[in-house]
Amino acid sequence: MSAPLTATEANTARRRGLTLIAAAVALAAVGWGGWHWFAARHFETTDNAYVAGNVVQITPQMGGTVVAIGADDTDFVRAGQMLVKLDPADARVALEQAEAQLAQTVREVRTLYANNATLQAQVSLRKADLARAQADAARLQDDVNRRAPLMASGAVGKEEFQHANAQLAAARSSVAAAQSGLLAAQEQLAASQTQTEGISIEQHPNVQRASARVREAYLAVQRTQLVAPLDGHVAKRGVQVGQRVQAGAPLMTLVALNELWVDANFKESQLQSLRIGQSADLVADVYGDKVTYHGRITGLGAGTGAAFALLPAQNATGNWIKVVQRVPVRVALDPKELAEHPLRVGLSMDVKVSTADQSGKSLSDTQRTEPVAATRVFDAQMQAADEAVAHIIAANLGRRHTAQAAPRAGAARGTTAHAAAPLQAPVVR
Repeated sequence: MSAPLTATEANTARRRGLTLIAAAVALAAVGWGGWHWFAARHFETTDNAYVAGNVVQITPQMGGTVVAIGADDTDFVRAGQMLVKLDPADARVALEQAEAQLAQTVREVRTLYANNATLQAQVSLRKADLARAQADAARLQDDVNRRAPLMASGAVGKEEFQHANAQLAAARSSVAAAQSGLLAAQEQLAASQTQTEGISIEQHPNVQRASARVREAYLAVQRTQLVAPLDGHVAKRGVQVGQRVQAGAPLMTLVALNELWVDANFKESQLQSLRIGQSADLVADVYGDKVTYHGRITGLGAGTGAAFALLPAQNATGNWIKVVQRVPVRVALDPKELAEHPLRVGLSMDVKVSTADQSGKSLSDTQRTEPVAATRVFDAQMQAADEAVAHIIAANLGRRHTAQAAPRAGAARGTTAHAAAPLQAPVVR
């Protein structure tokens, strides 16, 4: 057996062990300090981050009874695809009435233009009557002038002279009557021309007013079909067949899962190092550490979440406890990575932002020149309405219109199924 350690040897061993422990702690502190100085201090992280996207509510522009539903929850739909169809019977009746009124108005306005030619002919006729009356009066005046000297010598009887004067007076009355008739005809022509002067039949106010009613009725028929304004997935379908819906009532929701971003809520103490354009690594709880998304900061919120809450905090009254506020920071995702690993709105994310690059700005000062989002699926509705109006006007003017306009107008009266076809327009974002 070995001899027991003396007190001196025990103290020496104890000091050696404490020295090693102290050296290890010091080395760890130096290592951590170096890591923090060179790497960790250039990152800001948060797990208070969630996926966000464009959530579009599908609402009708007019009330009606649902007769068909074209998409259900989780379905993918393209822009222009029919989602909900309302009963179009009342809208069709209103359209037929508006089309009939437009046709009648065009023919009435044509009558106004035709009356101008008739009244112009009346003016010419009155001018001819006036010229004939003036010629008769001048001839009779010459007869009176010739008989006046002959009457003194007795060559012409007094009765004959009086008869010539009577004929002259009658001729002068005829001239006055012809002048009045000409003036009346000219006034009638001027009054008629005030309704037609300077414009064509198509641009006449009466025709324009009736055309507007046709467009309104045509759009009402088109709007009995609710179409998808963009590509996306259907969620929260609450509408049922046979349900009576009002204008503006939410029927379903459309989510564009190909255009998502992340709202990362950083503490106010972390904002001093965050800048627009900084890169970020993101991890979704749904995939775990196996998938890492790469994004960039595109903007910092203009206020904290509490400032825009429905019931904002009243810190100026009562007892007060300081709560660290958070500001939403928008992080754009890589579309390619998003397509490979789809996300859903509301999913939790862990965000790690590299703050080494401080060249960006904390607030954006760039003015947007293009809309954030836009759709053109409704442009075809107005185009079809214009073509229907042009066809009706051309048909009642006695002129042939384009061959494409006629089927559209006829289809509007018969069915709304054609509405979906022209609505397949690309989405501009």
